[in-house]
Amino acid sequence: MVFRISGSVYANIEGNSLDPAMRHGQKLFNIEGYNIRRLYRVPDTNQLYQLSREIVFYTDPADPRRVLREWKNPIDGKTYPVVPINNDAVNFGPFTITSSFAGPPLQQLHDETVWTSDIPVRANFGTTLGERFGLTGGVYAAQEMFDFSVDDREVAARTGAGVPFGAMKTKISWARTSPWTPFMCLAETDVRGQLTYHARSWSLGSYADIEPWLRAEVEANHPLYTAAPGAPGPSENSWTSFYNKQLGKGATTWAGWCAANGRP
Repeated sequence: MVFRISGSVYANIEGNSLDPAMRHGQKLFNIEGYNIRRLYRVPDTNQLYQLSREIVFYTDPADPRRVLREWKNPIDGKTYPVVPINNDAVNFGPFTITSSFAGPPLQQLHDETVWTSDIPVRANFGTTLGERFGLTGGVYAAQEMFDFSVDDREVAARTGAGVPFGAMKTKISWARTSPWTPFMCLAETDVRGQLTYHARSWSLGSYADIEPWLRAEVEANHPLYTAAPGAPGPSENSWTSFYNKQLGKGATTWAGWCAANGRP
C-alpha cells in the first residue's frame, strides 16, 4: 500500500529575528510525496516487519506540483540544490502477530476511531555519524506528531471472516518541528529558528493510484521508490539519508558540501 503525503513547511523563528530576509511564519515549501510499504513475515515464524521507502519532494510554495531543483538561502544569498526526502528504507519490526490491537489508546470522535503517536526525536549525529550538521551539540532534536483516523464503517467491513480486499482507508494528520533541513545550509548554532511541517496523508491501494505528475517525477529521477523493499534492512531518516547519499557516508562534510554546492 501507499501513504500519500501532502503539506507545507513554514519558518518558525523566535522573535521574528531574521526578518526581513526570512520572516516568522513564512511558507518556504510545499511537500508532496508518499511512503510505499509492505508487510514482511519472517519465514516459519509469527514475526512481521513493516518495510517501506519514502520519497517526498519540496515543491514551490505557490505551486505544489512544481518540484524545486534549487533554493536561494536568504541569509547568505547563495543558491543550493534541493534534496528531497528520500529514505531507503524506513523499516519497523519485528512485531509479533496477535489477535488483538496492541497499539496506543483509541478514541471515538463522532463516527471515526482515532489514535495518536507523539514522538520526541533525539539523535546525536555528532557521535553516531561523526557529523554535526551545524546542530547544537551535534544533536538532532525534533517533535513528530501524528493523528490516525479511520471511519467506523471501514472498521466494520474488515472485522468479518476472511481477508478484506485492498488497503484500509486511513487518514493521517502529521506535524513536525525540526532544525533547518541539511540542503538549506543553515547552521542551527548560528541561525536561530526551525522548520514546522504540517501535512496530511491518506492510504492508497498501490503505486498506480498516485497522481501521474508525481509518478513521472519518481520514474524519471528516483525509480527505486516505485516499490517497497523486499526484506528487512537498515533504516534511514532525512539526515542519515543526506549523510549517506550527499556526503558519501563521510567522504565530505556537511560544511564542505555547502561550500561546494552554494553558488552566488
